Amino acid sequence: MSDLPSLHLPPEDIQTDDCLISYDYMYNPTLLKGRVAFITGGGSGIGFRIAEIFMRHGCDTILFSRSMQRVSEAAKKLQAATGQRCLGLAGDVRDPQSLNAAVEESLRTFSRVDILINSAAGNFLCPASSLSFNAFKTVIDIDTVGTFNASKILFERFFRDHGGVIVNVTATLSYKGQVLQVHAGSAKAAIDAMTKHLAVEWGPSKIRVNSLAPGPISGTEGMRRLGGAAADAAGIWPTIPLQRMGNKTEIAHGALFLASPLASYVTGTTLVMDGGSWLTSPNHLKASLGTPHL
Repeated sequence: MSDLPSLHLPPEDIQTDDCLISYDYMYNPTLLKGRVAFITGGGSGIGFRIAEIFMRHGCDTILFSRSMQRVSEAAKKLQAATGQRCLGLAGDVRDPQSLNAAVEESLRTFSRVDILINSAAGNFLCPASSLSFNAFKTVIDIDTVGTFNASKILFERFFRDHGGVIVNVTATLSYKGQVLQVHAGSAKAAIDAMTKHLAVEWGPSKIRVNSLAPGPISGTEGMRRLGGAAADAAGIWPTIPLQRMGNKTEIAHGALFLASPLASYVTGTTLVMDGGSWLTSPNHLKASLGTPHL
């Protein structure tokens, strides 16, 4: 019997916001052929890699982010690496008018949008006692309100009459009340609830709505800002059942599954991709991240 690679090994990924040097297909390369995806927060991190993997499977994409320079540079990289079309648009998910204009331009360019990936987010570490009212509101506005804004606008402009798929990138922070994360945990928990409500209400319009909850993922702004280096130095990864961080390509594969016909009967649920982290990781940051507040 021939030796086969282990089923737990991660796919290739790189730390920077650049396209993969090589890619081994696990799904049919035409899985999303002819489809168009609108990706908020698509200029970097997980959103960028989702765009790349979708495009490698035949999908055209729209990247929507506050920085025009970032999405323009990202779009050029993605088009060069995949040969698919990618439109970079600047705007703010908190502003429905900005989103509506972006969706209008997207429909003018591609004549359709089949998939919405809500991955725009804001986060930082802060104890609830030190969190300002404005800081809490800002995260809720970007994550929760932004997700609703994009979903409702695409529902009204295209999905209601043509069907579609929505994938909301959330988190496991609320599952056990993660310390220093009341703002992001509350925002993501609200999105998970929204996922269920929209799946029920919009299902008859042939719209599937699901959440995707990553754990600690290498090469992301979240890991850089939320103490990834300190966690690495403190040896936190052995506390995760799969003994490692995840990578962006793994999360993109999860999004690909949820967005594609492979998940044609999946709606109203959350796909957790964290290596089992939330089940076993300690819920205190004093030792692992050197946080002085606890």
